[in-house]
Amino acid sequence: MTEFAQLVAKWNPRINLVSKGSLADLHDRHIADSIQLYRHIPPEVESWADLGSGGGFPGIILAILAKGTRSSPIEVTLVESDQRKATFLRTASRQLDLAVNVATSRIEDLPPMNAHGLSARALAPLTKLLDYAARHLSPDGFALFPKGETAAKEIATAEADWSFDLEQIPSITNPEAVILKLKRIKRV
Repeated sequence: MTEFAQLVAKWNPRINLVSKGSLADLHDRHIADSIQLYRHIPPEVESWADLGSGGGFPGIILAILAKGTRSSPIEVTLVESDQRKATFLRTASRQLDLAVNVATSRIEDLPPMNAHGLSARALAPLTKLLDYAARHLSPDGFALFPKGETAAKEIATAEADWSFDLEQIPSITNPEAVILKLKRIKRV
């Protein structure tokens, strides 16, 4: 993680991977927040899509952890439409020797990925994330979406147009946040 944190600090002044204010607190604010997602990925997961990967949170962190702890790799796809951030993600993946695919595209323009697992951190409201998940998850797949104080409101809004199985996992990095684990996502 140290090498990745150094890469983020080096690149951040040029392309704003994380806010200046949170750079000093990179480990607790971004890395630890991403690590907690990995704890909810079962060993049988073979493919993962991280949408709106930005500075690599959580996608690069998940790839680092998978490389170091799993007997079989997870095929990780990072989706980032910003060319500069995608270049950073490719550079970081190469320097950290991670088998990661970077898709420089808008999420809605990609063909369905049929991923076993999917994540998005600080990307969009839950209704939009469900739209992406319905398109890119395999039928038996699941999504992990970290959400803050507005989680309950976002869930209530989403339930008007979507059906899904939901598990709310308390965040270990923020007492007001949760990780939404969603399965069987379908528009109603």
